[in-house]
Order: sequence, then structure tokens, then C-alpha cells
Amino acid sequence: MILEEREYRLVPGSTARYLEAWQRLGREPQTRHLGEPAGVYTVEIGDLNTLIYLWRFAGLGDRTDRRRALAADPDFAAFRREVRELLVSQSNRILLPAPHSAVPAAGS
Repeated sequence: MILEEREYRLVPGSTARYLEAWQRLGREPQTRHLGEPAGVYTVEIGDLNTLIYLWRFAGLGDRTDRRRALAADPDFAAFRREVRELLVSQSNRILLPAPHSAVPAAGS
């Protein structure tokens, strides 16, 4: 198993607006294609106006297939249009479980 960390820097003061749009438009198509997120977090101390999603995948091929399906979903496109002006930047990281992690490694 792998985790994808997606970090979004938002326009200052727009976190609540982004999360409202996600609940209304984005959550359903994302969970339909990606499953429930492992976590959705806001930042209280540090780089404020930051939103972090953690998504679980069986491996990189699984991630590619599910992300491709999400990108083609017109419901998700409506969400992206709604929040595009709120985004400043985005970064993604793939997290692999370390040895002895409570999370099983890909292929386990």
C-alpha cells in the first residue's frame, strides 16, 4: 500500500470556502473513484491556508487508474471549476511505509 499526500496552498482566508465546496461538489466524485480519504487536514501552526489530503492506493498502477477515472469525471470537473480561483499552489508526494510500519507495504 502507498499513501498519496496532496497539499493545497489556498488564497488566504479561503479554507472554509474550499471545504464547503468540497463537501458540496468534490467529496462524492472523489470517494466514488478514490475511496474514503485516509485523512483531510488543515494547518493550524505553520503554513496557514494549507489543506492536506491523504489517499490510500494499492500501488502506483492503482493510483494511476483511479486518478485517471477521477480526472475524466464531469462531476469532479465541476468541483475543480468551483475552487480553481482559491488555489495558489499544489504539491503531491507518494509515501511508502517504512520497515516495521503499522501500514503494510505495497504488495503485502
